[in-house]
Amino acid sequence: MKFIKTLLADDHTIVREGLRSLLLADSGIEIVGEAHDGREAVEMALKIRPNVVVMDIAMPLLNGLEATRQILAAAPAIKVLILSAHSDDAYVDRVIAVGAAGFLIKQTSAQILAKAIHDIMAGNAFYSPQVSKRLRDHYQKQDRIGGLVIKKSTGLTSRELEVIQLVAEGYANKQVAADLDISIKTVEKHRQHLMDKLNIHDTAGLTRYAIAQGIIESSVQVTIV
Repeated sequence: MKFIKTLLADDHTIVREGLRSLLLADSGIEIVGEAHDGREAVEMALKIRPNVVVMDIAMPLLNGLEATRQILAAAPAIKVLILSAHSDDAYVDRVIAVGAAGFLIKQTSAQILAKAIHDIMAGNAFYSPQVSKRLRDHYQKQDRIGGLVIKKSTGLTSRELEVIQLVAEGYANKQVAADLDISIKTVEKHRQHLMDKLNIHDTAGLTRYAIAQGIIESSVQVTIV
């Protein structure tokens, strides 16, 4: 029997343990790894090459949406299933835009979660019933190309998204440089480019922008520096 190799990515240990316990009840699913932040999720996905990544959105260092984008850019055969406590239209649209195969809210039952993993492995998209209905209603009011809603991009590069998340989480330039393996001078240039591009003049403004764009959530615990 061929198992669906699944990687779990969530910054809460108790959530990962719960997901593992639920999914181990399905004989067709094998948990091959657990990541506690978005950066680790990318690294593990590209090393292990799971069939499916179950990905939280709000994680430190790199949010789940950008982690999904990076994973799929490097390994498009991997399927990503977003699992989040939030299901507003902005989140759903961004999930679709980065290429995730499905979106489930965390109130979803274990049976639906397992079904979603099997369905996306079969090449289908899968959304929580509540989300599916809203998508149908939403799409009827929008022009579509290839079935996807065209949303305006933030206009930021992948590196800029990484920098703005770390800055918004309270990391100092030295910490950002160490985490991204770049020089402090390069970090300073990225910060200046971000401020120029977004017409923002301070770190607080970058943080507010990151929250508004869903790069981080207002509930994310920031680092005190």
